[in-house]
Amino acid sequence: MTETLTIRRPDDWHLHLRDGDVLRAVLPESARDFGRAIVMPNLVPPVVTGDDLRAYRDRILQALPEGAEFEPLMTLYLTEDTDPEDVAKAHADGLVTAVKLYPAGATTNSASGVRDIDRVRPVLEKMAEIGLPLCVHGEVTDSTVDIFDRESVFIDRVLEPLRRDMPGLRVIMEHVTTREGVEYVKAGGDDLGATITAHHLVLNRNHLLVGGIRPHYYCLPVAKREIHRLALRAAATSGEGRFFLGTDSAPHPDHAKEAACGCAGCFTATNAMALLATVFDADGALDTLEAFTSLNGPAFYGLSPNEAEMTLEKAAPEGMPEKIDAGEDRITVFDPGFPLTWRVAR
Repeated sequence: MTETLTIRRPDDWHLHLRDGDVLRAVLPESARDFGRAIVMPNLVPPVVTGDDLRAYRDRILQALPEGAEFEPLMTLYLTEDTDPEDVAKAHADGLVTAVKLYPAGATTNSASGVRDIDRVRPVLEKMAEIGLPLCVHGEVTDSTVDIFDRESVFIDRVLEPLRRDMPGLRVIMEHVTTREGVEYVKAGGDDLGATITAHHLVLNRNHLLVGGIRPHYYCLPVAKREIHRLALRAAATSGEGRFFLGTDSAPHPDHAKEAACGCAGCFTATNAMALLATVFDADGALDTLEAFTSLNGPAFYGLSPNEAEMTLEKAAPEGMPEKIDAGEDRITVFDPGFPLTWRVAR
């Protein structure tokens, strides 16, 4: 029986760090385990220009614990007013790793997102030209579409036409949550990849709703039926290069989660690797954990894997906090509802 596992140090290809007190509180949780992370730009106000990007990256670097080896990979927030030349300059200056497409109103702090995809075509054409990837929140916001169908409708209405009309644009379908999404990515060709979160591997919609509403399981895209969770597990553990880890770890203060209109997001940065090792072990797939967490993402983004290594051991995590203090607020760490049987060796 495997008791230890050594892999290349993992990366997180979808991470929310926020700003201010929350940034200072949660950044050490990611920097402890991950070498790099794609940092989301949906601040208030959002990170929409190269100058915004440089300033936000500087705040992240200033907040890093002393001695931490962690590289924030920055993203720009795509709006209908985004200047293609500003994007190209940020890319040339080495500031930006990807651009993020939020359909307006799809999730937290997405009000400035895109309503008409045709209005951002000049930016997307420039990105295809310079090889800058597009990260997509893959949901429509049409009020007539059921929330559990928004991902599959987005593929049909927006993503497939966009990719057909924009050959050469590299696209990451972030936090994929459906069997249809998995199948679309598998058939999508080398310029399409997908991130999968840790929490979507263990949650279906029953976990959110049966026996009472559990606000710390509420995220967007929302957890779906069990058939979709199983499709995600199969994709993540397959080792297939198009699928890689993006935790979508999304911190919110407890008072904002446990509210009449609670915020969407699961804060998993603290225990994501312990949870993933437990999941992969349960599925007899520890041999593909390194591909999912450490190899596939860098390959898709055209980067080298981390040189450093991580060792995990089969033992219950020690000292795992239930909450993280962020100034006057507290942030609840994701609890999968079952014991974790692996931990990161310190």
